[in-house]
Amino acid sequence: MYRELPHPTGGDDPRLGPRGLPTWYRLRDLTIAPNLVLAPMEGVTDVVFRRLIRGIGGSGYTCTEFIASEGLKRGSGKMARLAQFDPDERPVSIQLFGRRPGVMADAARIVQDMGASIVDINMGCPSKKVCAHSGGSALMKDPLLAGEIVRAVRAAVTVPLTVKMRSGFSAGSRNAPEIARICQEEGAEALAVHWRTRADGYKGQRAVDKIAETVEAVDLPVLANGDIVDIPSAEAMLRDTGAAGLMIGRGAIRNPWLMLQISQWLRGEEPVSVDAMEKKRAMLRYFRTINEAIPRERAALGRMKMLTGHFTRGLPFGAGLRVLFLRSQTRAEAEDWIHRYFDCLAAYEAGDSAAFEASPFHVPSDISAA
Repeated sequence: MYRELPHPTGGDDPRLGPRGLPTWYRLRDLTIAPNLVLAPMEGVTDVVFRRLIRGIGGSGYTCTEFIASEGLKRGSGKMARLAQFDPDERPVSIQLFGRRPGVMADAARIVQDMGASIVDINMGCPSKKVCAHSGGSALMKDPLLAGEIVRAVRAAVTVPLTVKMRSGFSAGSRNAPEIARICQEEGAEALAVHWRTRADGYKGQRAVDKIAETVEAVDLPVLANGDIVDIPSAEAMLRDTGAAGLMIGRGAIRNPWLMLQISQWLRGEEPVSVDAMEKKRAMLRYFRTINEAIPRERAALGRMKMLTGHFTRGLPFGAGLRVLFLRSQTRAEAEDWIHRYFDCLAAYEAGDSAAFEASPFHVPSDISAA
């Protein structure tokens, strides 16, 4: 019987680190260490972004963007590209979404044959387009269909099977524990639960009670998900839910070192401190990888702008950089703004409070660039 301590405080459990919190968990024959997983995010967690996170460290495994089972079965080149991963990217989870059990099973066989370490079923996407076709978090409204999908996929593959879900479809239907029990009965081996409902979208008031109830309801490792943006929020989520680990999404876009810092803290180590020059090196390294993977300049520049928009939030005068970066017409122009901004930031961090005053990034009314 699998059970993490509801409020770990120490003891003989080998999964617990010096903070009295779990540092790893088992997914069948896989040891997931650290117990932090990069969440699947549409338009973000492609092979290039996952490579950036893996290069920094701190994730127990990575997940692809969600992949349409119907398109994959039809032989869609786009869906096959979304499922690509590096040869050394292990473990790697490929996430599928859909509403037809047979098609989901066929798609699961395809990704298993591609070499997926884990197959994940998406019951959490809040997209109107996905939910309109009864996929993603719309499955939370149909427990019978959700169970049929898990059963079909479980029968189709031999690799570990996981499910990602929300706490429910709406405030009046927060049924994650019920869906979790069904998933367990039909063969799922781990779950990830986001505290938001589908109706919350990306907003809502933090309420993690359904994650904690799910932990108590099943004998599977449960990952807690939602608004984990720093060490305090990671600690609170683990203590408040008793989860086996954490699934981290948008927090890792804003701070690609977040999972490394949390994993170090959980082990009782001093979390790495990241200065302006290291952030600059990481961004430029990421941009180079994008340019290699996406030869078309316009498409590559669009992806660069997306990451920069997230990455610079909260940085001093980051709003000024975002404006100039979004106006860039070429990759070279965009990279030049990165060099100039982070050189100013390095001086600012070194104690020069006037480093940005004469720069094009200066936004007097918004030093935090929220």
